[in-house]
Amino acid sequence: MTVNDDSFTNWKIREEIAESMIPLIGKLHRERDVTVLLHSRSLVNKSVVSILKTHRFARQIAGAELSVTETMPFLQALTALDLGPSQIDLGMLATTYKADDRGLSVAEFTAEAVAGATGADKIERREPRDVVLYGFGRIGRLVARLLIEKAGSGNGLRLRAIVVRGGGAQDIVKRASLLRRDSIHGQFQGTITVDEDSSTIVANGNAIKVIYADDPSHVDYTEYGIRDAILIDNTGKWRDREGLSQHLRPGIEKVVLTAPGKGDVPNIVHGVNHDTIKPDEQILSCASCTTNAIVPPLKAMDDEYGVLRGHVETVHSFTNDQNLLDNYHKSERRGRSAPLNMVITETGAASAVAKALPDLKAKISGSSIRVPVPDVSIAILNLQLARETTREEVHDYLREVSLTSPLKRQIDFITAPDAVSSDFIGSRHASIVDAGALKVDGDNAILYLWYDNEFGYSCQVVRVVQHVSGVEYPTYPAPAV
Repeated sequence: MTVNDDSFTNWKIREEIAESMIPLIGKLHRERDVTVLLHSRSLVNKSVVSILKTHRFARQIAGAELSVTETMPFLQALTALDLGPSQIDLGMLATTYKADDRGLSVAEFTAEAVAGATGADKIERREPRDVVLYGFGRIGRLVARLLIEKAGSGNGLRLRAIVVRGGGAQDIVKRASLLRRDSIHGQFQGTITVDEDSSTIVANGNAIKVIYADDPSHVDYTEYGIRDAILIDNTGKWRDREGLSQHLRPGIEKVVLTAPGKGDVPNIVHGVNHDTIKPDEQILSCASCTTNAIVPPLKAMDDEYGVLRGHVETVHSFTNDQNLLDNYHKSERRGRSAPLNMVITETGAASAVAKALPDLKAKISGSSIRVPVPDVSIAILNLQLARETTREEVHDYLREVSLTSPLKRQIDFITAPDAVSSDFIGSRHASIVDAGALKVDGDNAILYLWYDNEFGYSCQVVRVVQHVSGVEYPTYPAPAV
């Protein structure tokens, strides 16, 4: 048998194993509200090829072999357990099992590693929490996709309504079309139908009421059967507590802003300071996409090396706030054509660091350049550290952070030497460390951090909403602290 024959045979074997994993993953998700992950990447509703590619990518970043032949026994062991709602990482199970020298079987080790999600220790399923989207632009539609995707188990968050201004004839049809097809993020995974008479979009069986209103004071959400909902404001029109408080109408309990908050509105970066949210806090912000991209790696670097000062330069994709062609704009430079120019502009990300990381004493400055790409940005984080180190040490440290730390859902890591911005469209991480671009000289470190400023940020928003709604389930094995 030739090498080619061996490779093809091996592929077919792994393909068959991945195919047999799909119903097990689906059953755990639907019946027990368990999300199966592989190094923080969900395997729910993934194709055979996608499962294999996820395993392949995990092998690349972990620096060690990991295939479906290794993870399948752990998945089978999970199906035999009395699991409660949770997230379980097959990659972490396989990796920690290799390092364990007690001679336990896969079933014994798995039962021990996920003990907190079984038997008397498991948490009970919670009632779905109503969610309302106020505004339905780029972030609103991506958050909608994520909420619909996560409704598959029938628990957790439930998108009940979208509030928009009336747009004329066939408004709801056009909005549904924008949800169905996206020039950057591709087709919606599922089916979408429209009932114009009842002003409802039905996406994968989820009935979503479209409410037309010119301002928050015109809506009583209880009229639509909505109770104790979390409202996500995607408009950015109001950023302080007074303005956002207008959303606290009948049926709405909390308001989450998808833009930097002003005044005393808490700016939350999931993974870093989400556990500081007070239970009675009704208004909070998810900060900006760039803040979410830089704060987790900044925290990781400060925890290990100490950060004395830093500067972040973001090379950012253009946004709807800019003009397609030269025209009047209230801001400097942003009136010039976005797809034809690099545009120097300001970023509030550096100043927002203090809200998310109040213990960080380092001064962080920042600026931004908008460039002619429609999505995915890169933040260049230039840090003066409290001690000298080497490129190899920082490289290995950040890789380990991306795999095993509490920040592994926020920080990803890539070693591909030919990676470019479009490779990160659809990334669910807040930022991705580009290992090849990393520079370290004594006490100076320069990190290049890719981030999908639309989808990755939307994932962070949903994580915050899950946390404040009480449906953010624990992850096993527990990340190393």
